Amino acid sequence: MITSVFRKSTPLNFSLVVILMLVFFFLYQIQEPTWVNSVILILQRVGLFGFLLGTVFLASFISKRNGLSKDSTYTAFFYFLFLLFFPDLFNNTNLILANFFILLAIRRLVSLQTLKETKEKLFDASLWIFIAALFQFWSILYILLVFISVIFHVSRDYRNWVIPFIALFAVSILFISCCLIFDINSIAFLQENSRISLSVDYFTNNYQNAAFSIYITVALFFVISIFSTLSSRPLVLLSSYKKVIASFFIGIFVFILSANKSNELLVFTFAPLAILATAHIEIAQPKLKEEIVMFVLLACSLFAFFSQL
Repeated sequence: MITSVFRKSTPLNFSLVVILMLVFFFLYQIQEPTWVNSVILILQRVGLFGFLLGTVFLASFISKRNGLSKDSTYTAFFYFLFLLFFPDLFNNTNLILANFFILLAIRRLVSLQTLKETKEKLFDASLWIFIAALFQFWSILYILLVFISVIFHVSRDYRNWVIPFIALFAVSILFISCCLIFDINSIAFLQENSRISLSVDYFTNNYQNAAFSIYITVALFFVISIFSTLSSRPLVLLSSYKKVIASFFIGIFVFILSANKSNELLVFTFAPLAILATAHIEIAQPKLKEEIVMFVLLACSLFAFFSQL
């Protein structure tokens, strides 16, 4: 039944995802309702929800526009379910913005398979990645995805290897200008945000630990699924799937390296995992199996959300 609802991409289906996101976002925010007394805080919450909604639609757009999924709402729905695993993300402005910019970059890189406007796409993607790094430093690792894309598509033109450095120079000028205007110590800012910590001992309760464990198990299931079926995918889409898989593992490394570690850092894996989950659910298989996967994932996400409120 669940799969039947999201099998088609219609305004009604997307409206359902938006309504569900709004309901759960509000359920989280009303835990501390003091923000309703401030116009600025209300506008901040509205802005955060807007960017969250933007990431959902970006993930769905990347999937459908590049042929990685059929004309369905699965990617948007899966992304919504992954958001429920770590509800504290709903108040993390830096991570929401960083992830939004990273998805803008991934959108440009995946579309490189058309071999149109390659230099513009490489520059745009690099620019978005370096901007994202201003909000979450270790998202800068996604620049590796730019070079992976160059290797896949346009490695023979040496100018394509230089483009990311031009984007770095542009963002550096912007960063230094902002530091001068707002009297920010740029060296201290970079030192503070570029710290590395490999420890995973930040859990404050067992429910956070459970949500993390369940999410990792779900991720392993869908990643193993795509690896086992990758050879049967259309040849023209292989490079796109490989870039999505690479973006997932880069997201894992962002989580591992970050010093201020929290479950919300896994947000960078949501979009690629939602695309991989869609690829799994859309392969030819018994309908009962599809329903079981969707029901189990829905139950796990709801448990994770309500247990952490």
